[in-house]
Amino acid sequence: MASYCREDGRNAATVELSVSAVNVGRSVVMSEPKPPTPTPGDTYKGWLFKWTNYIKGYQRRWFVLSNGLLSYYRTQAEMGHTCRGTINLATANIAVEDSCNFVISNGGAQTYHLKASSEVERQRWITALELAKAKAVHMQAESGERENNRCRNLEIQSTLRTLGSKVEDLNTCNDLIVKHGSALQRSLSELEGIRVGGDMGEKMRQVTERATLFRITSNAMINACRDFLSLAQNHSKRWQKALQVERDQRIRLEETLEQLAKQHNHLERAFRGATVLPPSFSNPALANKGDASDEDDDNEFFDAMEDPAEFITVPADPKYHRLLINASPQPLELEPVRQRRTRIPDKPNYYLNLWSIMKNCIGKELSKIPMPVNFNEPLSMLQRLSEDLEYYELLDKASKSQSSLEQMCYVAAFTVSSYSTTVHRTGKPFNPLLGETFELDRLKDCGYRSLCEQVSHHPPAAAHHASSEKGWTLRQEITLASKFRGKYLSIMPLGSIQCLFEKSNNHYSWKKVTTTVHNIIVGKLWIDQSGEIDVVNHKTGDRCHLKFAPYSYFSRDVPRKVTGVVTDKDGKAHYVLSGTWDEKMEFSRIMQSSKGENGTEGKQRTVYQTLKAKEIWRKNPLPEGAENMYFFSSLALTLNEAEEGVAPTDCRRRPDQRLMEDGRWDEANAEKQRLEEKQRIVRREREREAVKAASSPEEGTHPDNYQAMWFEKLDDPASGETLHVYKGGYWEAKEEGSWDVCPEIF
Repeated sequence: MASYCREDGRNAATVELSVSAVNVGRSVVMSEPKPPTPTPGDTYKGWLFKWTNYIKGYQRRWFVLSNGLLSYYRTQAEMGHTCRGTINLATANIAVEDSCNFVISNGGAQTYHLKASSEVERQRWITALELAKAKAVHMQAESGERENNRCRNLEIQSTLRTLGSKVEDLNTCNDLIVKHGSALQRSLSELEGIRVGGDMGEKMRQVTERATLFRITSNAMINACRDFLSLAQNHSKRWQKALQVERDQRIRLEETLEQLAKQHNHLERAFRGATVLPPSFSNPALANKGDASDEDDDNEFFDAMEDPAEFITVPADPKYHRLLINASPQPLELEPVRQRRTRIPDKPNYYLNLWSIMKNCIGKELSKIPMPVNFNEPLSMLQRLSEDLEYYELLDKASKSQSSLEQMCYVAAFTVSSYSTTVHRTGKPFNPLLGETFELDRLKDCGYRSLCEQVSHHPPAAAHHASSEKGWTLRQEITLASKFRGKYLSIMPLGSIQCLFEKSNNHYSWKKVTTTVHNIIVGKLWIDQSGEIDVVNHKTGDRCHLKFAPYSYFSRDVPRKVTGVVTDKDGKAHYVLSGTWDEKMEFSRIMQSSKGENGTEGKQRTVYQTLKAKEIWRKNPLPEGAENMYFFSSLALTLNEAEEGVAPTDCRRRPDQRLMEDGRWDEANAEKQRLEEKQRIVRREREREAVKAASSPEEGTHPDNYQAMWFEKLDDPASGETLHVYKGGYWEAKEEGSWDVCPEIF
């Protein structure tokens, strides 16, 4: 307890949102063996990630839970000499933020924001902490009770001493009364025997003196009795009150023991596989309701306290799952889902001075800067665009939503999710060649497929079309405008993204925010997203305004923060979204809104009273060893995997990109220069045809009127924008194996 050294951390005042946790949110796989579930009295140890500050984020620390105290160290070796911090669990508050994050605070300056490696590991720690806290509180209560008993014993002993003293006074007074009463009796007897004479005056004087002494002694006796009676009455009330307190405590202890016995029996039954369900689930019709909606949960208003859950579930023994699988009927013919790769060759460690390349390029378009593959990642921009579909499940859920406002929440979460793959991806994707394509066919395992095509080279523009069996279509045309500013690189995506749902005919559109790459010349590269997005439903007029807060070293907000409000056509707010673009998003239904105090800019802030927040999206963990594979996600690792039957123009067939993925960067650079020169020759040929077309309009084609193979330019009546829309034919050509329309670009 002597060492209370704490790292630079954040206290409870710096945490203004329950979004959390919020930092980089990387999933880390621990190699330590999983300890068993703790039991009361055990010392519990293990690794956890502790939030330190906004620069270092979460750091791995060794935590030890013993005797009601939670202490942590930098390493296990420090346990013998240096404790970095300790919290007494008897007065601590334990709060769970999400599946892996939890907070421990003692209500003062000590607050630990912790993250476990998994939900199971977090639950082990929560169980250990709760048990240790209960034991510490019990020990503290027993200690307090012992102290109270000691005080009561001292008080009783003092009272008994006082009463004993009074009893001694009474005994003394009694002896004096007896003595003086006897003397008075003798005097009276002598007075009766004497004759009237000269000694009469002396006898009368003695009788008067002894009568006076008897009266004084009697008064003292009466006063002592009065004091004794008053003291006994006062302490009788205290003893009666103490007795009542003891009776109440005994009743509470009996009730607590009964409740603990019931909970123990309940947990034991649940652990053995007998899950206890509420009475409403005894009806098979209700039990089979399935994935209907979360509307029923929204009808419950959460105040300061929540009712305990009616039932709990725990994972059953794996043997039950195997029995169910073996007992379930198997289809006669089941086409296996293709096993896709989970690794690519590790990134070689090539050094190249970026400043020597870019010092003369400040202010130029990124696409016009000749960049070697050393600064690339082995994916094309078309493949990066297809990565937006990593969280396609959000659109699947949106297609099933009965409410357009709830559907808007899923669409908004989908727009945020597309940025989660960029947090560590500092490599530049390959600029696609004009006419280059990329198909992503996940129809069998995910229910969707998509096609991208580079429809313009200057400015570079790509068209994307994806459709799902779940009833949604995503289409986008993205043109990148980028500027190198010396210290940082700004990438401004231009163009529109649209999502259409067949069942409701809802038509959404939005644009992307600005991406900034910092520390281009000096320091470690890092990426930030900033700006605002308006997701609009052109059918209903619903709107979601999303704000991506730019990173600021002096800000108290969590990094990469995103907030949003969903409103209807009349401007009434219905949902609030909050979270970070690199980890998770939550949404809450608004029950009431009011105007609050003026903000820092003098604007009156709106206060929303909401229901309990629900998690709507969470980033998938990166695969093991991702730091050596360009920080690719599990989906990204499969995008450049060789696949039979794709078009000759597909990115997978691009030789320089393939050579780079294989680690042959020198050959990749040479091949990249060859392809770029070939593209320049083709463009010059189109320019000559343009000159020829100017003199003979019936001949040739103008280079600005390049015709894409699979997309055509159309005006969208809903959004009023012009964009390239998929005109069909690609998947039919793939099925027939006829790629005659494809140019030879590689």
